[in-house]
Amino acid sequence: MRTNVVIDDNLMESALKVSGLRTKKDTIEEGLKLLVQVKGQKEIKGFRGKLKWTGSLDEMRLDK
Repeated sequence: MRTNVVIDDNLMESALKVSGLRTKKDTIEEGLKLLVQVKGQKEIKGFRGKLKWTGSLDEMRLDK
C-alpha cells in the first residue's frame, strides 16, 4: 500500500539508529509488525488462568 505520512524527524532518526535498518520503509514496516505482535500478546494475556494445561515440566526439561 502506498501512503504519505508526516513522521517526526527525530523519531525516525532514532528508530533507524536503534533498529539498524537501512531504509525508512523497512523501519516503518518493522514498527508496524512489532505493534501487531505486542497487541496480539495483550489478547493472549486475557486467557491467563482460564486454560487447563496437563503435562510434566520435569519431562519436558529432560534432554532426549
